[in-house]
Amino acid sequence: MNQQTAFVQLATPQVLAWLESQLARGCTRPSLYKSLLDAGWQAASASQMMRLTPEEMQAFGAAIAVSKQPTPSLESSSATVAVPSPLLDAAGGMVDAGDKWVEVIEQRHDPELMVFANLLSPAECEALIDAARPRLSRSLTVDIKTGGEELHPDRTSQGMFFARSENAVVQRIEARIAKLLRWPVQNGEGLQVLRYPPGAQYRPHYDYFNPAEPGTPAILLRGGQRVATLIIYLFEPEEGGATVFPDIGVQVAPRRGNAVFFSYAQAHPASRTLHGGEPVVTGEKWIATKWLREREFT
Repeated sequence: MNQQTAFVQLATPQVLAWLESQLARGCTRPSLYKSLLDAGWQAASASQMMRLTPEEMQAFGAAIAVSKQPTPSLESSSATVAVPSPLLDAAGGMVDAGDKWVEVIEQRHDPELMVFANLLSPAECEALIDAARPRLSRSLTVDIKTGGEELHPDRTSQGMFFARSENAVVQRIEARIAKLLRWPVQNGEGLQVLRYPPGAQYRPHYDYFNPAEPGTPAILLRGGQRVATLIIYLFEPEEGGATVFPDIGVQVAPRRGNAVFFSYAQAHPASRTLHGGEPVVTGEKWIATKWLREREFT
């Protein structure tokens, strides 16, 4: 068991509530740190706990309590969360993205999925690639056991993240996405740019965080669940690299400037949002991914 897993497992709602009450009474953090050590906590886990604000302790305790409740299946429960939802025009083929109208060239309803044409211009695609290229490193995935990050053999791309509103191009694209999807800019993670050289792929996976995993409560502190994904194609390979949805038999070709959007109202395989990136055969593929959260992502 690593330190972050130990932290999540020891940080029960009862422990968090006790710490909140002790802080409210005026107890110092060094004294509470010593109490945790005396109770058998490892130093690293106790230090992580002491870095939390009272508000974060309260939110963390609530998230852990929720994660320990049985997770209803999509078939047996109508409980869902709000998700981004593009609004088609009267003719049913265009969406207002603020500074431009964007054409919808494919739409599905189970799951909600849309393919947009020319969401970005060639110049915008090139600007993102140029800014991302010197910052690329081997792509990481979220470690669902701890809430941290890890290398994973299923993901063989190179990538980087832009901070929200990092530059004028990123700011303009994020505003366009927010208008297109009717979802606040602050509820989105930073744009991630990925490069797939020949042979690189991302095997089928889900983008939501599995509620049953021990690392999920820590992840959800930063804005709640992921509820939708937007994949924008910045550079298309000569062959290969399609985005595939095995559960629904859909395959989206990587065309420069186009994008595929899909939402998932519950974090459950029945959302039918299993998807992956097929291996690039010839050339290279560049994409930008925007993940949308329930609440403000911090």
